[in-house]
Amino acid sequence: MITISRESPLAPDLALLHSRHRDAMHADTPPESIHMLPAGALAAPGISFFLMREGGAALGMGALKRIDAQHAEIKSMHILHEARGRGLARQMLAHLLTEAKAAGFARLSLETGAQPSFAAARALYARAGFAECGPFEGYRPDPMSSFMTRAL
Repeated sequence: MITISRESPLAPDLALLHSRHRDAMHADTPPESIHMLPAGALAAPGISFFLMREGGAALGMGALKRIDAQHAEIKSMHILHEARGRGLARQMLAHLLTEAKAAGFARLSLETGAQPSFAAARALYARAGFAECGPFEGYRPDPMSSFMTRAL
């Protein structure tokens, strides 16, 4: 059974998930264009971290970062490679959308890669109603970044 719950990003059993996410972000993105948050930063106030588990094992993660009272950002959404192809990313995204609405946000935005290796992620977000937009909240134009947003 798949569960998604709010947890600490600092839990010791999340090392594999965090390292795989970091490795994926560094695979074809120059360091100056990587905007992922390390585990410690995901534990900061204003960030809600959610963990997907199956049989107790961590399979995926996602976070919501508060920008202001009306606007939040999706951060660090990642599903382990060996768990992909089961609709888990779609399930995590649906959970994040539900949580953002419940928290009273009116808009949800994200930054993801513009490279071909991020095409599946961009397609997932587009199917969920996200549309391309310009940089937001501290981001700058970057040919390696794709910015997306949607109203809630």
